[in-house]
Amino acid sequence: MLKSDNLSHADAAGVVSAVRRELERLGKGAAVAVVDAHGELLAFLRTDGCKLPSITIAVNKAFTAARERLASGEVGAASRSQGFPMTNFGDPRYTAWGGGLPIVYRGEVVGAVGVSGLSEEEDIALARLGVKALSRGW
Repeated sequence: MLKSDNLSHADAAGVVSAVRRELERLGKGAAVAVVDAHGELLAFLRTDGCKLPSITIAVNKAFTAARERLASGEVGAASRSQGFPMTNFGDPRYTAWGGGLPIVYRGEVVGAVGVSGLSEEEDIALARLGVKALSRGW
């Protein structure tokens, strides 16, 4: 029998809340998605001022990070360096953009967070903030 740790809805909401507070402090709009270890959505927020394409992109960044157990930007960089098209993953939800980070608990990926709507660097920083906020509670 396999046993695993899982993110709760409260964990996911905490990640979204931490990123939301920072976006409000900065006066910027973005989308924030938290997924489980399989890449399925647990929590989502689109803040005021967020561009509509960012909704899907945030979810896809989190999906990619959870499924590949790597930051979405790292998946994209590896794909580009190897000449391996992202379409070869067989799922159109895979994305090469940074801003999706796995959430690791006790050495296992239990989910991921994806942020979209700002520059790639800002999206990554906000995703890191969300992961850090959650890991402080462990």
